Amino acid sequence: MKYIKLYFKYTLRYLLKPLSFVPAILIMYMIYNFSSQDGTTSSSLSYTVGVKIYLAANKLLSLNLTDTQIAELSMNNQFYIRKAAHITEYFLLAMSVSLPLYVYRLRGILLSFIAGAFCVCYAFLDEYHQSFTYGRSPQLRDVMIDSIGIFAGIIIVRIICYIGRKTIFSPLAE
Repeated sequence: MKYIKLYFKYTLRYLLKPLSFVPAILIMYMIYNFSSQDGTTSSSLSYTVGVKIYLAANKLLSLNLTDTQIAELSMNNQFYIRKAAHITEYFLLAMSVSLPLYVYRLRGILLSFIAGAFCVCYAFLDEYHQSFTYGRSPQLRDVMIDSIGIFAGIIIVRIICYIGRKTIFSPLAE
C-alpha cells in the first residue's frame, strides 16, 4: 500500500505539474484567434458584445433603454469595449501563466518578472501578428493596455497564493 501511495504521489506530481500550463496555452490560442479576425469581423464582435452588456445592464438596473439606444451606446463605446477585452484577455493569460510558475516554486519578484516578461512579449507578438491581418494595425497603446491586465493578473495570483500558503497549506508545510 505504501508503494502505491508513493507511485500515485510521484506520478501525479510529474504528470499534473506540466499540465498546469494547458490553460495558458488555450488562452494564447484564443488571443491568437481574436487577432486573426479581420477588422470588420472584430468590429462586429465588439458591437455584439456591447449590445449584450448593455442589454444585461438595462435589465439589471432597470434603465428602460430602447433597442435603438442600446445599439447606439454599443456603437459609441466600441473603443472602451475593445480595450476592456484586451485587459481581460491578458489578465487571464497572466493568471494562467503565473499560477503554474508558482507551482514550480517561483515566488516573489522573480515570479512577477518572468510571468510579466512572458506575457508582455506575447502582447508584442500579438500586435505584430495583427499587422498581417486585413483591416487591423499594431498599436503600442494596446500593449500598454494589455500590460494593465497582465500586472493585475500577476498581483492577484501572488495575493491568492500567499494567502493560501499562509492559511490553507500552512499545516502541510510542517
